[in-house]
Amino acid sequence: MPVIKILPHAEYCPQGAEITAPAGTSICEALLDHHIAIEHACDMSCACTTCHVIVREGYASLNEAEEEEEDLLDRAWGLEPQSRLSCQAILAQQNVTIEIPKYTINHAKENH
Repeated sequence: MPVIKILPHAEYCPQGAEITAPAGTSICEALLDHHIAIEHACDMSCACTTCHVIVREGYASLNEAEEEEEDLLDRAWGLEPQSRLSCQAILAQQNVTIEIPKYTINHAKENH
């Protein structure tokens, strides 16, 4: 199973973490399954950018971004060339390292 290394984030994962998830799982699902409560305001339907992550290592191993995801990413805070919506980024067999940006475009958070 691939390992997801999460770089420290003050709110979601202060110490950073390393988790495993089966290939075929989205990064968002893997984070939520391991009690890392990343925002996902649209319930993982590729309709917002609150689950935006930056893939620092292993980007090429993920599935290719669809046009809909790329269009949404244009609205994400802190967009970088290796940005993905974690609800759309599907793990393969390679390990990945991600960074959760400090901010999202969401002004109010809901409890999921």
